[in-house]
Amino acid sequence: MTVRTRDGLRVGYVKEGALQPVDAPNLQAIVEGVAWRDDGAAVPLASVEPVAPLVPRNIVCVGANYRDHCIETGLAIPEKPVIFAKFGNTLAAHGDPIAWPEGFTEKVDWEAELGVVIGRRARGVREADALSHVFGYVAANDVSARDVQLGEAQWVRGKSLDGFCPLAPTLVTRDEIADVQSLGIYCRVNGEAVQSSNTHEMIFSVAYLIAYLSRAMTLEPGDLILTGTPAGVGLGLKPPRFLKRGDVVTVEIDGLGAVTNPVAGAVARG
Repeated sequence: MTVRTRDGLRVGYVKEGALQPVDAPNLQAIVEGVAWRDDGAAVPLASVEPVAPLVPRNIVCVGANYRDHCIETGLAIPEKPVIFAKFGNTLAAHGDPIAWPEGFTEKVDWEAELGVVIGRRARGVREADALSHVFGYVAANDVSARDVQLGEAQWVRGKSLDGFCPLAPTLVTRDEIADVQSLGIYCRVNGEAVQSSNTHEMIFSVAYLIAYLSRAMTLEPGDLILTGTPAGVGLGLKPPRFLKRGDVVTVEIDGLGAVTNPVAGAVARG
C-alpha cells in the first residue's frame, strides 16, 4: 500500500490488520527490485489514508475479453485481443470522486477489471513463462464514457478522462494468488450487485495477454495491464443505466480487495 501521512507518502505492507511501513521511497522502487526493510512501528489500517498504490508507467487495456460482455454489448467475439490504452491522468484512489466535464458525456459506465502489474521486463516472452514477469495484481475500475467511446474510431478519449481508472488500495503480490484465472470479480452500484463473474471466464488469459503484448512492445516494471470486464456493465442492461451524481460504485476481486468511489457527476471545468 501507499498511504498519505503528515510527512508525505509512505509505503508499507499489510500484516495482521496493520500497515508496516518500509523504507522504500515508493512502491515503484519495490516493483523494480530495490531492497527495503521495515521502518518504524506498524499502524492500524483504519488510521491510514490510502492513495493509489503506484503510478503506472503505462496503462495497457484489453477490450472485449469476456464472452458474455461481448454478447451483452453486441461486440463480435474477438479472435485476437483488442488492445487500447488509458493515460496516466486517469489514475484515481479509493474514495476519490468520479467526475467528468459538464456537457461532455451523458453515459458514464463502470467496468470491474483485474489489473496486472509487471515486475520484470517482458520482451518476446513465452506464454508458459509469462506469469513469472508479474509483480502483483490489483482491482480496478475502467470507467468509460460510452457515448464518446463508441462514437469514435478509437476508444482512448472516452476511456481517458481524469480519474477514470480507480485502483484498489492494495497491490497483492503474485505469490499470494494461487490461480489468477480463478478469482471472483464483482461490481456493486449503490450496494446492488451489477457484475458477478470469475476470471476463468476470460477469453484470453493473463499469461496469454502478457506474451501477446510482449511480442510487440517491451513491458517494463510498473506497467499496468487491465484485462477486460465481464457482463453487467450499464450499457448492457435493459434499459441501459449509467452513473449519476450521488451514486457509489465498488469493484471487488477475491483476494485483492475493493475500490469504492462516489460519483460527483458532471462538473464545470475552466
